[in-house]
Amino acid sequence: MDIHLKQVSIQFDGKPILNNVNLTFVKERINCLMGPSGKGKTTILNLIMGLIKPDSGEILGIRNLQIAAVFQEDRLIEHWDALKNISFVCDKAIEKEYILRELQQLGIEESMGKPVRDFSGGMRRRVAIVRALLAKSDLVILDEPFRGLDIDLKERVIEYIKKRTNEKTVIVVTHEIEDVTQLEGELITLQ
Repeated sequence: MDIHLKQVSIQFDGKPILNNVNLTFVKERINCLMGPSGKGKTTILNLIMGLIKPDSGEILGIRNLQIAAVFQEDRLIEHWDALKNISFVCDKAIEKEYILRELQQLGIEESMGKPVRDFSGGMRRRVAIVRALLAKSDLVILDEPFRGLDIDLKERVIEYIKKRTNEKTVIVVTHEIEDVTQLEGELITLQ
């Protein structure tokens, strides 16, 4: 089932963030949410994840979904290495060697034994992406996942996301129309 926001409104401290928003995120597709800064894109993600509730309206199609996410902050466990950060959310059947191969695809192998607090921002971002994509989920939410990545790494990560999200619903917040094209995604704009 697609995910539908119907007449969703929410305000914080008396300031309207979303006002009667209607959006549809297509099931088993990469949905790219774009819009000006401050228009409520991250708020929509938080509503879909159930982290906050709308003041009015409803969100359909999210009941019983398992959700994995990459937030704007990477939310890694700082003193753990990349492998442990990812293993923590994975099904126990996923073997260490498999996770290591996934990390190698995104160029993390040179820092494998180090705690992630010693990683660059781009490396931390890639660990967070691998973690979200290997977690058992029906819905993957990626809030500005390409922040801190150079052009070559960004292309590598985009290919990785496309390969790893087959048969999953994906919502990506981005500010770049090129990302939508490269992801072969459904464009959803927030005015």
